[in-house]
Parts: sequence; structure tokens; C-alpha cells
Amino acid sequence: MVERRLRAELPAGSARVLDVGCGNGEVTLRLAAAGHRVTGVGPSARMLAAAADRLAARPELAERVRLVDADLESLPLEGERFDAVCCHGVLMYLNESNAAVGRLAEAVAPGGLLSVLAKNHRAIGVRECLTGGHEAARQLIESEADTSVGNLGRETHGDDPGVLDRLVAEHGLSPLPAAALELELAASWWSPYRDRGHLVHTPARRPERSRP
Repeated sequence: MVERRLRAELPAGSARVLDVGCGNGEVTLRLAAAGHRVTGVGPSARMLAAAADRLAARPELAERVRLVDADLESLPLEGERFDAVCCHGVLMYLNESNAAVGRLAEAVAPGGLLSVLAKNHRAIGVRECLTGGHEAARQLIESEADTSVGNLGRETHGDDPGVLDRLVAEHGLSPLPAAALELELAASWWSPYRDRGHLVHTPARRPERSRP
């Protein structure tokens, strides 16, 4: 659903995309295959090597992909701006999200898109319940916990969908409402369905520059 939403919001043709926390290159390569020029950024040499291996298996994408060893705090952008900035599955590993959203927003060109995929604070405990960890789920829910153990076995924090919308607005971007016809895609946006999802997708757009 995230990929479909992202591709629907990207401009036609070849957009400049920054994928922060690109991991093994899944999103980077998918967007490159769709015709976009993608800079994949990640702090893990092991994951970047995996992305490079996947890219080597798709030589037709080589001219459209650049892989950079860096994290969110050390992005070597030098004022570069992108038509789209993706940050999927990263905020949950940080202590807080405000500064990160601001850093990401800086890289969005006028008229460009920011796509953030974060752990949903309102759904902490739901995954534990669905996987049979009922006691752990009860403790998380009753304590109104801000964090829980993620897929990699690390403590990860959740973000509130409404707070993410507010953060992107504070940094000059406008949250985008969903406009899909399919029920599943629509449900991924609207409360209370959106509030129960393990992950929350927050797409937002920077307005075009005012014309003189």
C-alpha cells in the first residue's frame, strides 16, 4: 500500500528521490525500476552491501541508483533538494521524531513529497496480542507504553499519527489525504482503522514557491 501511494504521488517521468534508511534497497530499487533516480542512504555497511548486491543483479538500474553510507544526522546533501524524500522504518529507532522530521523536510524541494513510515504509538500491544503474547500485550496497553520490542529485538518507540501530521505541517509541508477507491487503502488513512495499524504512513507535500 505504501509503494502504491508513493508512486501515485510522485511526478510523472524521472523524479529525484532520497531514500533515508534504505536498508537492503527494497524501496530504492522499486522506485528506480519505476523510472526514478534514487539516492539510497544507510548507516549499516552490511545492509548497504546487500543493497549493492541486489543492484548488481539489476544492471539496467545502475545509472539511476546511488548508494551512500550515512545516517540521518550526517546526510551529505550540501543543499541538494529532492522531489521525494522517503524515510521508512527509521524514526522508531530514534529517541524522538521532531528533529528527524525537520531534517528530512529540509531535503524536500518545492512541490516535493515527504513519505514517513513509522511505528504507530496507538497500536503498541496489538502485535503482541495477535502473536499470542497476551500478557505482554496487556502490560503494554495498561501502562500506555511509548515503546515496545520491534522486529529486530530492539526497543523501539511509537509515533502518534496526529502528531506526525502536526510535525510535517510545522516544517512547512501539508499532509495529504488518501484518495484511493479501494477499501483497504482508504482504511489505512481514516480513524479508527488507521489508529490500529502497526505502522502509520504519513505522506506530506511542500507547496510550490509563490510566483512573483
